[in-house]
Amino acid sequence: MMTHFASPHTLWLLLVLVPMIFYYIYRTLRGGASIRISTIGSLAEAPRTLRYWLRHLPFALRCVAVALIIIALARPQDVEHNSRTNSEGIDIMLAIDVSGSMLARDFKPDRITAAREVAGNFIVDRRGDRMGIVVFAGEAYTQSPLTTDQPTLLTMLGQVESGLIEDGTAIGTGLATALNRLRESEAKSKVVILLTDGVNNRTTIAPLTAAEIAKKLGVKVYTIGVGTRGMAPYPVQDMWGDISYQPMEVEIDEQTLQQIASMTGGEYFRATDKNALAEVYERINQLEKSEVEVVEFTTYNERFLIYVLLALAALVLEFVIGQLWLRRIP
Repeated sequence: MMTHFASPHTLWLLLVLVPMIFYYIYRTLRGGASIRISTIGSLAEAPRTLRYWLRHLPFALRCVAVALIIIALARPQDVEHNSRTNSEGIDIMLAIDVSGSMLARDFKPDRITAAREVAGNFIVDRRGDRMGIVVFAGEAYTQSPLTTDQPTLLTMLGQVESGLIEDGTAIGTGLATALNRLRESEAKSKVVILLTDGVNNRTTIAPLTAAEIAKKLGVKVYTIGVGTRGMAPYPVQDMWGDISYQPMEVEIDEQTLQQIASMTGGEYFRATDKNALAEVYERINQLEKSEVEVVEFTTYNERFLIYVLLALAALVLEFVIGQLWLRRIP
């Protein structure tokens, strides 16, 4: 909030105070009415009381009153700039593969940890959008329904890990579960971001069948294949339950992921390390911008009345001090 004058040129009238002050000084030095006395010796030695020091106060109050009236005429106003934001958000479901292969160490520290961290940054950047999380391996379940509560969503994302459900890679089931959460959405734009590092090996729902459903629902699917090219250290569990890492060939069904994206109007991305994965999410973030309308307006609050009241108070105080307390000899 700031102060603004509707008629700032009126403030030039403050210059009238200059001749007023010069005339007062001239009249004071010249002296007013006089009386004849034989000597002024006793008057010169008389103590100077409070009235003596305050004899110029009435004039000072008159100058203050004139200045306040001029300021009031300039119409001081408090200016408050406001804006109203109308956003049309997007409903986004994150479908994240949590199969055992997501523990592979070609990402630092592993694929699933990198996926959580990058997805978390993506969530923070999507203020105003409703987002949810589906995890899948051999089967799928909803980790978080659509919500705008980012802290809760980030907490639920932090709990995503491998080993909680039957192992496997059911891409079609994961996509279908995410679509089920978007089925009744009334958002203008609906999106699924499907992240996986393998090949569909469960046939409960075929990936392309789920893609057909997404197309009918008007849901755009972005697919991400995570994993380096060539060999990567995969976790292997021995008969005693101990896990070791052995180099194995990375297999991602890129053709199917490309088909899913193409059928639904999305795009397929390949992320070979954590930095590349972050760039993929940033790319999607740029492609799926929420429509935001910002309306700015300014409010003016008149403040001249307070200056008028203060000027009247100064004039009343001048009269009381000058005519009653500092009574002068006529």
